[in-house]
Amino acid sequence: MARRPHGPLMSPWGQVLAGTVLLGILACGEDPVPADPPVCEAPTKPEVRGQFQCGPTLDFTPINSYQGEFADVVQEREDAVALIDGRCTGTLIQASAGPVVITAGHCVGIGDRSLLVFNFEDSPDGDPLMTEGTVIEQSLEPDYALIRLDTLPSATPVLLTSQSSERLAIIQHPRGHPKSIAEGRYLDSCNQLLYYADLDTLVGSSGSGVLNRHGYLLGVHTDGNCEENGRGHNWGWTSQGIVAASEYLQDADIADR
Repeated sequence: MARRPHGPLMSPWGQVLAGTVLLGILACGEDPVPADPPVCEAPTKPEVRGQFQCGPTLDFTPINSYQGEFADVVQEREDAVALIDGRCTGTLIQASAGPVVITAGHCVGIGDRSLLVFNFEDSPDGDPLMTEGTVIEQSLEPDYALIRLDTLPSATPVLLTSQSSERLAIIQHPRGHPKSIAEGRYLDSCNQLLYYADLDTLVGSSGSGVLNRHGYLLGVHTDGNCEENGRGHNWGWTSQGIVAASEYLQDADIADR
């Protein structure tokens, strides 16, 4: 018997197959990494998370092996960076009332006696100072704390700035490991928050200074939402917002530089 030709409509199986092929074609045309994520949202409660990794690889470089874009300023700044209580990072900053270490407020409590280690790094090239300090200011919004040291390191305190740049860097102690650096892109700044992309951090990086291209401290890293597929962003609080909230820091301590 002759086979009857197909009618104008597809069989149910044909419709499913055609739909699957169409979805496949559309999916192949999509960008696997979306455009920069929305920023300037209301700040969330500070939270310690396991990963703030932006992309499939962790792009950390040991500080004394670094030869990247910030090489002209990094060695003048890195001696001011310390590991705090083995679980956070801080930076010695210049202030009218005297140098203090700035870090994240969720790392310490007011009145705490913290242990700070300077020049904990591969091939250390500075003063390997270990000292204690007292937390003299602490806040969660903005998320910052100031620590007055018992002994100052032989390091030049970093200056605060209100001037952003296209590229940013963070000198940090990720997971409490020896000091390293990572770079990334500035996204935006609003509501006292500073957003950046492609800039890896981990637990232990909280409190690190976010440096502009000239090596001045633009903000303090506090939170992350980066993913290994390249989506998301990390953020911190601006130096401007911190100075405005602080009784210790003065307007004269920050400049457009």
